[in-house]
Amino acid sequence: MIQIEIDSGSGFCFGVTTAIKKAEEELRKSGQLYCLGDIVHNGMEVERLHHGGLTTINHEQLQRLHHSKVLLRAHGEPPSTYDVAARNHIDIIDATCPVVLQLQRRIKRQYVQNPSAQIVIFGKMGHAEVLGLVGQTEGHAIVVENIDDVARLDFSRDIYLYSQTTKSLDEFQLIISYIRDHISPQATFQSFDTICRQVANRMPHIAQFAARHDLILFVSGYKSSNGKVLFNHCKSVNPNSHHIESADEIDMRWLEGVASVGICGATSTPKWLMEKCRDTILEAVTIRDN
Repeated sequence: MIQIEIDSGSGFCFGVTTAIKKAEEELRKSGQLYCLGDIVHNGMEVERLHHGGLTTINHEQLQRLHHSKVLLRAHGEPPSTYDVAARNHIDIIDATCPVVLQLQRRIKRQYVQNPSAQIVIFGKMGHAEVLGLVGQTEGHAIVVENIDDVARLDFSRDIYLYSQTTKSLDEFQLIISYIRDHISPQATFQSFDTICRQVANRMPHIAQFAARHDLILFVSGYKSSNGKVLFNHCKSVNPNSHHIESADEIDMRWLEGVASVGICGATSTPKWLMEKCRDTILEAVTIRDN
């Protein structure tokens, strides 16, 4: 019989768990709630909450909304979003992750103290969290995604480097080293490790998990930045790893000659979805063997 293990360390991080709990509490009370952007980068979970009364809106729709309740997800928002809510008499349910909120405040303080310096954020361009961070600097922060972006900085001016909370610690260290090697002696360079350890610590754990199974099913939304990072790490350890968003995407031919299957996911992956993948495999194997 095939052995299937669901990774106990995978699944929602604290910030996502809190946001979903807040949404569910409000939905139980009123049966309806707006959320600015997908509450989590997982289509299956978004659909589940949509059936419960959660409506996802974008910033343009927020501008037209009045006298309503809107949940701000764990990624956080720029100050302009709060301004719109105040103008339109919108009641905000703020589910910004405490780690993200602390980072927003640090960046804002740094910008106020030295607005002429380069505030640099290592992160994904256009990502919701990054937009919220850039907003703390009135749009002046510079977002870098890789070393090529870093090379375009002005190394004769002060640089204060931060990171999106879900980025790779190893990549962040490479960027720090590059700036140190190129910064002018007359300029100040400071880096701040703002990567969430609950996320960063999943890297070594998921590597160990991937190594002990014949087949890895990595379950996460394709839009999840954290999911992409963790899946690539899985695949580097176990080439027989497959990134899927739902149980429907499981190809049963992957199971041929496989004795053990590991199911894991991102910080945006619900436990129930990993369990559904397990149950789908068990049902298919039972039918096959009978």
